[in-house]
Amino acid sequence: MTTFYAIFIDGMIYASWLFLVAAGLTVIYGVMRILNMAHGSFYAIGAYCAASLVGWYFSDFDGNPYLSYLLLIGCALVAGLVVGVVIEQGLLRFMYKRNELLMIIITYALLLILEDATKLAFGVDPYFTYQPYALLGRSDIGGLAFANYDLLLVVVSAAIGLFCWLVLNRTHIGKVLRAVIHDREVAVAMGVNVRLMFAGTFIFGTTLGALAGALTAPSISVSPGIGVEVIVLAFAVVVVGGLGSIEGAIVGALLVGMTRSLAVHLAPQIELFVIYGVMSLVLAVRPQGLFGRTLARKI
Repeated sequence: MTTFYAIFIDGMIYASWLFLVAAGLTVIYGVMRILNMAHGSFYAIGAYCAASLVGWYFSDFDGNPYLSYLLLIGCALVAGLVVGVVIEQGLLRFMYKRNELLMIIITYALLLILEDATKLAFGVDPYFTYQPYALLGRSDIGGLAFANYDLLLVVVSAAIGLFCWLVLNRTHIGKVLRAVIHDREVAVAMGVNVRLMFAGTFIFGTTLGALAGALTAPSISVSPGIGVEVIVLAFAVVVVGGLGSIEGAIVGALLVGMTRSLAVHLAPQIELFVIYGVMSLVLAVRPQGLFGRTLARKI
């Protein structure tokens, strides 16, 4: 039973982190059909901003330590908003009608630019901001100790997933977005401001990416290259679940997270393989992903 508890809880924690990382990528592709290679850079920017601000708060102030959680969320929202507005207004709005392959190349170039810009802004030394992680302590579950911060991320991830699903399926703006997803031309003919929808979607996606980085910062060493590492895992999740599907991202994150946890505890030598093994098996059976839809090609 101890091993079962460890596998299940570790899998849930890793799956929640995977969903946080992949949520923004899924939202952007689902509405805009842009496979955003630069999403990992938004994660890195959020992590660096959070680590810098929280580290400064604990070193130079003697305030309430629980305010650090508000700083984590606040700086992620500001960083995601600023970066999203600059990139969308300065670059992407000129590219919306271009070929999807060209958009991948453009966002990959943006990834490289942002990686170097992050090094110029924050340096190459790692940042450590462990205080918010240690502040919540640990809990005993089935004879095993787990960090409460990690358990809190499971709740936050579930809340973000529910919020995204409700916005898309239970609100007026969600219905408008779904109309844009299914047929942009008809949406324009019906009076929908598609460019405004695109701008809002991209900014929301960048903010989710920055928030994922900020919430992860207390539990890792924030160093150059973290953006490139997470984008590969994010792609694995959204490909398994189906590009552009929130439900698919949730199921994909759970499937990959639980499979990896099984491998870590029972066969650690294949830990890196199982993630891509799951992706390969799903694509072999269902090329569009578990919840992906086959789109009709217009001619």
